[in-house]
Amino acid sequence: MRTRLIMAGAFLGALAVLSMSVLFSWPVSVSGSADTAADEAAKAFDSPSGTCLDWPHDAPQNMRRVPCERPHTFEVASNVEIGKDYATNAPPPPEQDWQQIVTDRCTKVGEQYMGKTLDPFGKYTVGALKPTADQWREGDRKLRCGLQSVSPSGTRLLTTTGAVADEDQSNVHKPGTCFGLVKGEVGDPVDCGDAHAYEVVGIVNLSKVFDPTKYPPEATQLNKLVDLCPPTAKEYTGGADLKKLQLSLYPDTLKKESWTAGSFQVNCKVGAREPNGALRPVRGSVQVDAAPSTSAPPKSGG
Repeated sequence: MRTRLIMAGAFLGALAVLSMSVLFSWPVSVSGSADTAADEAAKAFDSPSGTCLDWPHDAPQNMRRVPCERPHTFEVASNVEIGKDYATNAPPPPEQDWQQIVTDRCTKVGEQYMGKTLDPFGKYTVGALKPTADQWREGDRKLRCGLQSVSPSGTRLLTTTGAVADEDQSNVHKPGTCFGLVKGEVGDPVDCGDAHAYEVVGIVNLSKVFDPTKYPPEATQLNKLVDLCPPTAKEYTGGADLKKLQLSLYPDTLKKESWTAGSFQVNCKVGAREPNGALRPVRGSVQVDAAPSTSAPPKSGG
């Protein structure tokens, strides 16, 4: 028989604004022994440095440890004690303050763990598993700092593969990834059959064409990408006529901070725009059927 719930932790994003603050909780039996899943989640919550964690997007209470070579949601960097910043009987910080606390206390820890500078525009951001109010009152003042990848909307975490220290921080997505279109803005990854803003058709490593020790201005990158993106797009699409499909290539570029941090890769994307520059929704993959459709704007009434 289950008698009570123990609130075991909460997580929130740091550098990117996440709209959720999900509490992890699980039931404990009368005997005090946790269910298998609950015990696994409790163990994951207090994991040592270098541990990778994963959980379903819609069921974060099922958090568990996984090998870092498998898809995962969070990589633990280090535990940081923040109790000295507060009186013994002080209440936990207000929810709206946690994000700044995580940014201030976990960024340096994350960089030390990675062994390199964190790319502020890159694939990874710092985050933390934080104690709940009950844990705080019981004396748990630890931030479980770690690295994570946040979706473009900032409302969910994306899975990554491989230990962060071994990975390129370039904020690229594999070919075949489509990004939704929400109120005219680029959204999170969606099925390419749904209305989307862009479809990733390739990845280009700019360190192959520029001296990696000297940052090329974004205009210079664009001039080179005009030549580099078409071949990779042709390979991905099978030679589809983008112009006939009313689609165009849109390469990403890198900022100086990213280049300095060692990020050299960018995506080549396919999308559609109105003459005024507004994004037009596209449906269907340019690779699968080579015939995606674009939704024309409604005609004005007269």
